[in-house]
Amino acid sequence: MRVQLESDRTTARKVLELHQADKVHRPSREAALAQVWRRGRTPAGEPVFIGVSNGEPVRLLYDVEVYPETA
Repeated sequence: MRVQLESDRTTARKVLELHQADKVHRPSREAALAQVWRRGRTPAGEPVFIGVSNGEPVRLLYDVEVYPETA
């Protein structure tokens, strides 16, 4: 599931720099998980940072694997 988090340019730059250094920006990662839960899905893994959008507002892009829905 693709998750987009609104951000500012300073934070987006910091998240990108951490990712390039193989580190994690915990607040945005936790926000991505929270958004998955709010959408009624169960995360099956940790969020994977994909990148930063070029638009306004800037968005942090994460992919989060989720469990398939069971009926």
